[in-house]
Amino acid sequence: MYHSCFVYDERLDIHVPSLDRPFEAYHIEERLAMIESWESIRGRIPTKVMVLERLIERKLSEMGNENDFEKSCQINGEIAELASQIHDLQIWYRISQDEPTAKSHL
Repeated sequence: MYHSCFVYDERLDIHVPSLDRPFEAYHIEERLAMIESWESIRGRIPTKVMVLERLIERKLSEMGNENDFEKSCQINGEIAELASQIHDLQIWYRISQDEPTAKSHL
């Protein structure tokens, strides 16, 4: 399904662009296939963000009920990582083929 110009990012659980040359250097058919693949990937990002937000809510509740300082610190670190994943997903979501910055990624 995904064009060979995408690699799987395990942390974000999505395929992200990984081009070996400038976007404009690809044939038009390849570019159209990349754009189609990217739009399919991009369309699933909001759902991934919602799932991560729910996890953060559960972790916040868990942390609010935690009396052990070490465990609270661990949970806080987990929340920070989830928030970082959301941030990165939102950056990828904003990248579309119409933006000049997308050409360096896509």
